[in-house]
Amino acid sequence: MVQQSSRAAAAWPSLRVDDWSDTRDTLHMWAQIVGKVRLSHAPLINHWWQVPLYVSPRGLTTSAIPYRSGAFDLEFDFIDHRLVIREDGGGVRSVRLEPKAVARFYGETLRALDELGIESEFQPSPNEVEPAIPFADDERHASYDARAAHLFWRQLLEANRVLGEFRAGFVGKASPVHLFWGAMDLACTRFSGRPAPPHPGGAPNVGAWVMEEAYSRELSSCGFWPSAGAEGFFYSYAYPEPDGFADYPVRPAGEARYSRDEGEFLLPYETVRTAADPDAMVLEFLQSTYDAAAECGRWDRANLEEDPGRWSRHR
Repeated sequence: MVQQSSRAAAAWPSLRVDDWSDTRDTLHMWAQIVGKVRLSHAPLINHWWQVPLYVSPRGLTTSAIPYRSGAFDLEFDFIDHRLVIREDGGGVRSVRLEPKAVARFYGETLRALDELGIESEFQPSPNEVEPAIPFADDERHASYDARAAHLFWRQLLEANRVLGEFRAGFVGKASPVHLFWGAMDLACTRFSGRPAPPHPGGAPNVGAWVMEEAYSRELSSCGFWPSAGAEGFFYSYAYPEPDGFADYPVRPAGEARYSRDEGEFLLPYETVRTAADPDAMVLEFLQSTYDAAAECGRWDRANLEEDPGRWSRHR
């Protein structure tokens, strides 16, 4: 009973963007280092699905990364506050998550990998940020508030769970729920099955070819972004954006809005957190914004959607 009460109290936690910006920026750079280790070994999958991180029961994980005839993984543990590196032979190393510069974290992580006999080569500077300070030279980002990192992970647990439930209603091509370390957002994407025009690019320190691969098929993407607004936003957008998308009557009415600057629908996290039924509000937002993309884009919905509870009676 105590454990259940503790979990209930931790659901949909409050974490103001301004209160953990330094920690978030440091953690963003650490996540890019870990993500690039995965990128250097995992084979290319469409839309860069081989590079993200995944929400785990303790934090964020790479999942198993192939290496030679075996595998290894890296996991941010936001309970014990360490980066844990495990390899299939039983070797384990860890790097403490504590206030330290990106340069130090980078060196410690490469040293731990080297001790396990894992060689990794990757571009040693971040993407999708400006300025892109090389990891080995980054003394600017050096903050780590353990409580804030833990609360961020609890936010991700909630968002990951609801995004996963939403994903279950789609039988067409859809991404896993995963965290892209470039922009540090948790995302899930549905695809119509049709090709899309080449993406124009524009993200800082990212080649246009990267964006072309990411957006090579017509899509509706949604997720949680922790870096804007009062406490972050749930978002949803379409690429290419069909006529009428921005003016579609999405829900919850009066809470969700279309941002012309961002080119996407937004729902404030704090609005969700304080709602009588946060799960229902997020699902309503996700469904109605997907409806906007599918209806305005004339998707073949009859062949792309299915009742996720169709086998529930057999469980």
